[in-house]
Amino acid sequence: MQSEGKIRLIGLSNVTVEHIKRARKIVPIVSVQNRYGFADREWDYVVDYCEHNGIAFIPWFPLGAGTVTGGLLNRIAQVRQVKPIHVALAWLLKRSPVMLPIPGTSSVAHLEENVSTASLELTEGEYLELTGIAELAS
Repeated sequence: MQSEGKIRLIGLSNVTVEHIKRARKIVPIVSVQNRYGFADREWDYVVDYCEHNGIAFIPWFPLGAGTVTGGLLNRIAQVRQVKPIHVALAWLLKRSPVMLPIPGTSSVAHLEENVSTASLELTEGEYLELTGIAELAS
């Protein structure tokens, strides 16, 4: 279908690195979409593969429908005067330059809040602390 001009770009969903490698032997892959988030790091190795190969990674359910909490996450959120979910989003954005999270929104105000939060940058120390906590939980 791509050679017929019916599909311009091809992405994959719910795949392992092996799936991506097999697909790349057939067609160029521009993105991968797997379940992934601050508290759900099962596909960390897929994110790493995508980063090393210039493939966009689009995490689905990236914020766990607002259930992302924890002592360290809450502490950083309080210091930054934001919600814990915004710290989790900042962690995703710092995790990899190929990361393209699409947080869900329930209103225009919620969308605007998510957009303004996208500018929140974690310090290296905060990022490493949060990464360590997530790794211990997996």
